[in-house]
Amino acid sequence: MSRDDAALEAFRQEIRAWLPEVCPASLRPDASGAAPTAEERKAWLDAFAQRGYTTPTWPKEYGGGGLSKHEVRVLNEEVTRFGVFPPGVSFFGTAMLGPVLLEFGNEAQKQEHLRKITSGEINWCQGYSEPGAGSDLAGLQTRAVRDGDHYIINGSKIWTTGANHADWMFCLVRTDPDAPKHDGISFILFDLRVPGVTISPIKLISGESDFCQVFFEDVRARAENLVGPLNGGWTIAKRLLQHERQMLSGGMPGGAPMAVPRKKGKKAEVPRPTSALAERAREYLGDSDGTLAEPVLRDRIAQYELDTLCFGLALKRSGEEAKAGHGAGAATSMFKLYASEANKRRAEIQMSVRGASGLGWEGEGFSANELMETRGWLRSKGNSIEGGTSEVQKNVIAKRVLGLPD
Repeated sequence: MSRDDAALEAFRQEIRAWLPEVCPASLRPDASGAAPTAEERKAWLDAFAQRGYTTPTWPKEYGGGGLSKHEVRVLNEEVTRFGVFPPGVSFFGTAMLGPVLLEFGNEAQKQEHLRKITSGEINWCQGYSEPGAGSDLAGLQTRAVRDGDHYIINGSKIWTTGANHADWMFCLVRTDPDAPKHDGISFILFDLRVPGVTISPIKLISGESDFCQVFFEDVRARAENLVGPLNGGWTIAKRLLQHERQMLSGGMPGGAPMAVPRKKGKKAEVPRPTSALAERAREYLGDSDGTLAEPVLRDRIAQYELDTLCFGLALKRSGEEAKAGHGAGAATSMFKLYASEANKRRAEIQMSVRGASGLGWEGEGFSANELMETRGWLRSKGNSIEGGTSEVQKNVIAKRVLGLPD
């Protein structure tokens, strides 16, 4: 065993002993009795945050774990083996704003905000799209005017996910209305609890309200929270969108990153996609011997799972390239485009499997899971719009990946 292998094995044993020490008993799979309390869930999260494991690859000086990619793999394997995952902190902070601050923020901004992201102390939301600036994001009109040590912000943002639960917003604002539209934009952070902020949830076709419209009337944002140079926000915005698309492609069913396979000897196991769709089909349409006789549906499920396997491997390869220092690039648009379509496809297959049981909206005669999945099918239609429409992604792929002319 090499020195590196021995160090990784020692780290594995440390994590394997640490997890049962810090995990509240009520959260474990074999727990019985009352459900875990909010305090117990927070204690479990705090245990990870104190070691920096909520953002394991970030530098330790900013609250991260400072782990190598091999150590992250071991950590993920042992958490999976233990069977109790820690409550997540805001992905807007960990997957979007945090990486941008690490790249573009000054030292004071990193010290002020990154630890609050890793601990879950502050929840973030994204202020990008506007009623008149969605796909053409550079056409945004929310204004920020310098006033001493602050910027005064007026305007509105729309489709702001989780704004009604967020504490702070990272926001694109126009700071030079006379400059070309890409050149007069800045990137600023501010507290949503200050006077002048009004948040209005938007009810979706699925019946949920995870999007909001946010209005700003003379909102005061500290000038020290301007990230990067004045009027240099478009470069930051594009980088953050790459992180967002990478996150979305990994977070949608059908686009979820696959677990890193464990090694047996010198050969790695081949990761296999989940068979949740097949199990659901057998539940509703299966024969007595557990097989699925409907050949067209069986083919659709098999093809979806094969495509999911290939996509998971492509994401894994991209993740390894990012860890090698290549970072998130225009290829994230390919992943976001494919994940959006895959998730919509999965929801359509689920509807085909359930038949009349998928027509429920409320009331008796339908299980809670059936009602949830019907609403999820409706919600999936937004996947090809959020995070940049599929048409925008195709344009990015054509220009930045394939090098096609305008």
